[in-house]
Amino acid sequence: MTVTVKCLVWDLDNTLWQGTLLEDAEVRLSDEVRQVVTELDARGILQAVSSKNDHDLAWARLEELGIADYFILPHINWGPKSDAVRAIAERLNFARSAIAFIDDQPAERAEVAHHLPEVRCYPAEDVSGLLSRPEFTPAVRTVDSRRRREMYQASFRREAERARSDGPDEEFLRTLELEMGIGRATEEELARVEELTLRTSQMNATGVPYSDAELRDLLDDPRHEVLVVTMADRFGPHGAVGVLLLERHPDLWHLKLLATSCRVVSYGAGATLLNWLVDEAHRAGVHLVADFRPTDRNRMMEVAYRFAGFDDQSCDCRATVPAADTEGLQRLHLEPTARELPTTLRLTAPDLAKTAL
Repeated sequence: MTVTVKCLVWDLDNTLWQGTLLEDAEVRLSDEVRQVVTELDARGILQAVSSKNDHDLAWARLEELGIADYFILPHINWGPKSDAVRAIAERLNFARSAIAFIDDQPAERAEVAHHLPEVRCYPAEDVSGLLSRPEFTPAVRTVDSRRRREMYQASFRREAERARSDGPDEEFLRTLELEMGIGRATEEELARVEELTLRTSQMNATGVPYSDAELRDLLDDPRHEVLVVTMADRFGPHGAVGVLLLERHPDLWHLKLLATSCRVVSYGAGATLLNWLVDEAHRAGVHLVADFRPTDRNRMMEVAYRFAGFDDQSCDCRATVPAADTEGLQRLHLEPTARELPTTLRLTAPDLAKTAL
């Protein structure tokens, strides 16, 4: 299966633009390259820079060309390009296989390929064909795709402010004016829900993906809730950051999937969602059973479930849930108690207890 590129790292001279900045009187940006940059951005593929150049001159030229805002994490210096690509992948918390690098110089591509063999490297003459390549064509284009770059840029500003804060984390979170919304998914949001089931791994309880068709079937089933989680703060929207798939029975709620973006882990998103759901189940007078399947990346989600009170204890209510048909799937149980609302964010959510079966 083709791994979709999440970030393309551009060289500048004779790659992004035509000419060499420090040698030629002028460098030019072709209409074709401009179209590639804007379309990759619309597809939700981030773009960065690794260029051996004078930083101030190069960035000023990008601004003059009207495309500077499209690039995050610019590395414009005289160091090895593999160091820059590695730093970009680590800052974004992306697997190196999700990073691509394009450069006109074979020696630069070879240097990156030698140190980072998982990174896909392309010669500059391949620019025109990038948009037709499957690795640059995400299977799903969502309502958040066009603003993914802006959301990452906002996250960097949050991180910078957090680094300047010398108080407790809880105090800093209050300054963000965080808002979380939990709502029933609309048809327009299904593509983003599908993407969350496919792309999230660290905070994904099962790693089981759900297709658009499967999600539509759940929307049409009155026993199921397909819930989308969004977040925002004073820096701007985080977009859709989580999904809950819940099947409701008269005496039991079955949490089939909880998945959240790793970008909101530090804001306590997972704990907030679980505490909200547990409190709703308590008010409805039902038990909770949650599906969990351990993977090599979702240990954090297991910790979140256990911390919320889910365990392996047997209960007669489990008979309500059909036998698991996924290898390695565990069924964790919880008899709910009342839970406090978070003090670091404002939560807007449906009243599931009022509509209990």
